[in-house]
Amino acid sequence: MDNRHRVMPSYARLVVLVAVAGLVAVGPSSTSSSARGVAETGQNPTLTSVGPLAFSADGTLFAADNLAASVYALDLGAQASGAVPGAKSIDNLDQALASLLGTAPAEIAVTDLAVHPRSRNAFVAVMRGQGAAAAPALFRIDGNGKIDLVSFQSLKFSKVDLPNAPAAGTGRRNPRADTVTDMALVDGKLWVAGLSNEEFASKLRAIPYPFASVDRGTSVEIFHGNHAAVETRSPVYTFVPYTLNGESNLIAGYLCTPLVKFALSGLKPGEKVRGTTIAELGAGNRPIDMLLYKKNGADFLLMSNTSHGVMKISTAGFATAAPITEPVRTPTGGVPFETVASMRGIEQMELLDAQNSIVVARGPSGLNLQVVPLP
Repeated sequence: MDNRHRVMPSYARLVVLVAVAGLVAVGPSSTSSSARGVAETGQNPTLTSVGPLAFSADGTLFAADNLAASVYALDLGAQASGAVPGAKSIDNLDQALASLLGTAPAEIAVTDLAVHPRSRNAFVAVMRGQGAAAAPALFRIDGNGKIDLVSFQSLKFSKVDLPNAPAAGTGRRNPRADTVTDMALVDGKLWVAGLSNEEFASKLRAIPYPFASVDRGTSVEIFHGNHAAVETRSPVYTFVPYTLNGESNLIAGYLCTPLVKFALSGLKPGEKVRGTTIAELGAGNRPIDMLLYKKNGADFLLMSNTSHGVMKISTAGFATAAPITEPVRTPTGGVPFETVASMRGIEQMELLDAQNSIVVARGPSGLNLQVVPLP
């Protein structure tokens, strides 16, 4: 595995630190209202946090700022592509990123990974530091394994502030951190999963792009077979758009680990909708990422998890799977899956090309960026 990357000398790292500080120090140039729920446009976005990420087909980068309960659409311009297309494996990624930011690997957290649809460069979202002092950063990695800091200060942007975000709090997991858990652009709408401050907290929002405004979203609930209960407060942690029998759906992963499908046509603003649970994939687990791919003419869903490794799931039975509406007394049930034993410690995952995934994997010495053939 080639781990070539360029570590900056001290004076260059100082420039990087100034750039990172500028992410929260430079005010935006606004051309429209910044009222909550109404779009704002300008240059020099002032993100307070970064991740999750999602790309549109034309290369617009959507980035969630959960601390501010905002979603940005970023025009990367010339920073969309490095010198070489694609992305390359990098050992000790956390050490390389920490060095570029002038800090220790323990002081950074990788919050998401995305692949540009044209350059196929990898983009890595990072939070540097802890608590209120943490600052966001975004890096691009090209086909030579060269790492570059993306300067937010030069970017054009539009954004919307989510109108009913959960209040920031303390405890094992801050609800504000789950304001946005995943995003994907489908037919001109950015679908956003996460939590709200409402009684039925789990939300799916459809935000038309280009941004104009954002509504209150759809409250979604599920029947959790292993818990033998209807749940309204657990968010969708990751999802992928998928067409079943000609109808657009979201295939969603939940905590402990129901797999659920939602028909997009049924998700209306202000309404409450129950998804169709098609699998129970094991308790004591949180899904992290999903990707869809095709192999030997068949479609597969790959899902990384905190406790149960990476699951490979054939989509062939998704349309006809019997809904789970009764308690499931076995550890797993519904649509079958297999565990990919060769993929371990996967913390972020994305499709790189038709043959390969790209992952952030935790090994004995820290985080590695790996290009991994699709199973």
